[in-house]
Amino acid sequence: MNNASTRSNRRGGMGFALRLAGTAAVLGLLFFFLPVNELWAAIRRVPAQVWLTVLGGYMAAHFLGILKWRLMVNVAGAGLNFSQAARCYFAGLFGNIFLPSLIGGDVIRAGLALRMGRSKAGVLLGSLVDRILDVFGITCIAIAGALLAPGALDPNSRRVFWVLAIVFVSAGIATLGLLMVLPGRRFSYRNRRRLVKVRRAGRAMARQPQRVLMALGLGVTFQVSLILLMARLAPACGLEVPLRAWLLAYPLAKLAALLPVTQGGIGVREAALAALLVPFGAPAVLTVAVGLIWETIVIAGGLIGGAFSFLSGRAKAVGSEQ
Repeated sequence: MNNASTRSNRRGGMGFALRLAGTAAVLGLLFFFLPVNELWAAIRRVPAQVWLTVLGGYMAAHFLGILKWRLMVNVAGAGLNFSQAARCYFAGLFGNIFLPSLIGGDVIRAGLALRMGRSKAGVLLGSLVDRILDVFGITCIAIAGALLAPGALDPNSRRVFWVLAIVFVSAGIATLGLLMVLPGRRFSYRNRRRLVKVRRAGRAMARQPQRVLMALGLGVTFQVSLILLMARLAPACGLEVPLRAWLLAYPLAKLAALLPVTQGGIGVREAALAALLVPFGAPAVLTVAVGLIWETIVIAGGLIGGAFSFLSGRAKAVGSEQ
């Protein structure tokens, strides 16, 4: 066990080092090809009041994320109250800073919820469906942006866009379908019991489709809120592009950030944003500046979320001792 744990820690440390190297490489390329003086001037142009306002909006928007995630895991039988869900959610938000891509935070969030929830299967299945709904919602927003700005994509790009959208949606549906029809006889007794619990959680969700749709609506509202915040931040850097451009670029850049090649998607998101906003006449240096400032919002929000999760856990521990 100790050797296995040591090897696992080494692999985790190596992965972290590789992601940091990837982040440095991507940012290095951006700084090499872009005029650093203009980039720094655009960043310094943002008033502290605007930054703090966007940070406040970012944290407020995440309460929609808490409601959505809690709704999904509780429909599957997890039985978390709001304070427990908030603690788990913000722990995951903190984990997004250090773990590979945005999915790493999901692992932290679910891991903490497994210790609190009534049903482990409900936590796992609800978290999986929550992430699938996120990807589906982001894809829907990107489709809306593509329809509102059809000239932003050439025929080849449009074809690739639709193929990726179909792949994401199909993969989510196939994953859920597989969990529901997978034959349990091929597994050991212990794994069959786990599979039965997952199926029960899935059936509980299937009996309440209106709640799944409600969670999807919350997720779309949450993502649109983040887009509006970034669009609010952009003019402070001197970047003026129409809202429909953000509806297209932000979701696709966020999907690109899911790739575990850099730490938290840093660098990948900025490069994707710069490429996607070029058809709208956005200078790459200003787009990257907005993306980097947005990264500071994300990191600050993660740190605030981590502090909240830690302090709420300590307060609960102290209360239980008394």
